Amino acid sequence: MEIQQSDSLLLPQEVLLSAGVHIGTRVKTNDMVQFIYKVRPDGLFVLDMDKMNKRVMTAAKFISMMDISRLVVASSKRYGRLPVHKFCEVTGAHPLIGRFTSGTFTNPTYSHYFEPVAVLVTDALADKQIVVEATAVGVPVIALCSTDNNLSDVDLAIPINNKGRRSLAIAYWLLARQLKRELNELTPEQEFSFSIDDFESTL
Repeated sequence: MEIQQSDSLLLPQEVLLSAGVHIGTRVKTNDMVQFIYKVRPDGLFVLDMDKMNKRVMTAAKFISMMDISRLVVASSKRYGRLPVHKFCEVTGAHPLIGRFTSGTFTNPTYSHYFEPVAVLVTDALADKQIVVEATAVGVPVIALCSTDNNLSDVDLAIPINNKGRRSLAIAYWLLARQLKRELNELTPEQEFSFSIDDFESTL
């Protein structure tokens, strides 16, 4: 059995399990060992949902203390684009979707130059150029990370399946809801006015 018992998750365990937020890859990096709960008989590494939960809360608290309009949220991955767009729509963060142009953070003469206070990337590998430029200008990097990610230049990793459509929707929905709570715009008892479906890419 791959079920991890926990009473402190931000969503019911069955919702997280059905979305596969805990499913990693058959590759594990030394950086991600600390976030791995177990390995399945088929060789897939399973992420620790308690640690995912804590990192979502930590990231939301960190983001709540900054100028959110200068938080860049990025995804070059197809299934990450709608979740990123929706997160930015809900929170006021700045989306960077699709191909990243070198110099966006480092070249003030570039027409789309932007000075972020932090970046949040969907995949530290797929969005590597953003991570490199953010690091070059001394900007903190938050990243959704699966078992195959390296954490060099990542300041805060959120261990989660960063490849699945539903998992990415849940990741950004949870971050948005928790951020609203940190900003005292939503109490723990209040319903979030957006659904996970609102954050999910279509096929």
